[in-house]
Amino acid sequence: MNIITMVSSTFFILSLIFSSSYALMQDFCVADYKAPTSPAGYSCKNPSDVKVDDFVFSGLGVPSNSSNINKVGIKAAFVAQYPGLNGLGLALARGDFEVGGVVPLHTHFASEAILVAEGKVIAGFIASDNKAYVKTLKKGDVMVLPRGLLHFQVNAGDTRALVFATFSSDDPGVQYLENALFQNDFHTDLIAKTTLLDTAEIKKLKALLGGTN
Repeated sequence: MNIITMVSSTFFILSLIFSSSYALMQDFCVADYKAPTSPAGYSCKNPSDVKVDDFVFSGLGVPSNSSNINKVGIKAAFVAQYPGLNGLGLALARGDFEVGGVVPLHTHFASEAILVAEGKVIAGFIASDNKAYVKTLKKGDVMVLPRGLLHFQVNAGDTRALVFATFSSDDPGVQYLENALFQNDFHTDLIAKTTLLDTAEIKKLKALLGGTN
């Protein structure tokens, strides 16, 4: 089985598992980006305006830009990029890891499953009892990362790695721990008091990531 067939088969299965359990009152609700949004999400496009391309996303076949501090390029196929996902409880993403590339500790409002398509990746998550579940994954391996828990991926090899992910929400969101602490105006003294980090290191990280105060 070649890698494209394997990726397609795996994501079809995971998509069925992760699909929302509620029953839709209609066949679909393609996101209408021109209409006002609400806390419930996007409004439905008029069915007469829906096209087959609303259900197709072609961006995951192209490597994403990995020229950043983490050496990882992420291409998201969330509802904001892929209107046909609206209301279906499903999203996708592609991660291109340079050698030494890292997706740092972060969380989502959704469970995630990752498939290593190329290379070798160390992945894991930290449970609410602070136990860490960490595994070195090789090509073809899949790992589930439960909703809301801090998790990460690291390229563990000496070649580029490629990872595909699927989520149990059409808009899983993301919050990176390092950005939450050091890429905003959260005052240095408060970070020091609440994290046990020293102020010099906090200021260094704020300067690196663009934070203030």
